[in-house]
Amino acid sequence: MNRFKHLTPAVIAAYVVIIIVLAWALAPGVFTQFSPTQGHSQALLPPSREHIFGTDAIGRDLFTRVVYGTRHSLAGALIAVAVGLTVGTLIGLIAGTQGGVIDTLLMRGVDVLLAIPALLLSLSVIIVLGFGTINSAIAVGVTSVAFFSRLVRTEVQRVARTDYVEAAYGSGASKLAVLTRHILPNSLTPVLAMAALQFGNAILQISVLGFLGYGTPPPTPEWGLLIADSRNYIATSWWLTILPGAVIVAVVLSANQLSSAYRKAL
Repeated sequence: MNRFKHLTPAVIAAYVVIIIVLAWALAPGVFTQFSPTQGHSQALLPPSREHIFGTDAIGRDLFTRVVYGTRHSLAGALIAVAVGLTVGTLIGLIAGTQGGVIDTLLMRGVDVLLAIPALLLSLSVIIVLGFGTINSAIAVGVTSVAFFSRLVRTEVQRVARTDYVEAAYGSGASKLAVLTRHILPNSLTPVLAMAALQFGNAILQISVLGFLGYGTPPPTPEWGLLIADSRNYIATSWWLTILPGAVIVAVVLSANQLSSAYRKAL
């Protein structure tokens, strides 16, 4: 029973939300029969049995566009987390194991990244790389490199002082063997929890970039772009912004809840 004590109603609800959006991303055609890019009904219809999220300004089913936009938003978030986790882990690992001047230089570079606001840094990267889903995901990933670097460096230094690492060195193991077999695997547990938390943050940041017009170009559906296209109708057609926004909030909160549950379970 202790294994499942972290499965509170909030955690179960978070699992349900994540499973649903993953199903939307993998098989969107199962959940809707409409086209995400072509109008097929009267414009600005309110939510109904036929169109549960209503229709947009040119008669496209909003639920269909949310479902098909899931793939772009989740894929971008996964790329962002992968970039931040990979680069941040590499920097933190080098800084934590080498120490001295290398550690100082790397950490001062990380401090510079932390000093720059995340949105400004991501926009600067997008200006260099260009617009698009992948480029915006890479830009969001760059903003998380500093957090992963500091966490990995701290964990590596903590694990390196443990008794079993010293015993491994005393038994004649090489530095590379100790690093790959003992230090790195035992340092990644809190890092993976951070990755789950960053996944939700990445979805939010990518949606913000899409809202500003730096993400996936129209008419391809993307969560932030859906809200941007609908903001002029918020006074008369509230569902165009409220319902996609509610989906984004639900996914971000669910990812954060699962990250917290994962840390407690460990």
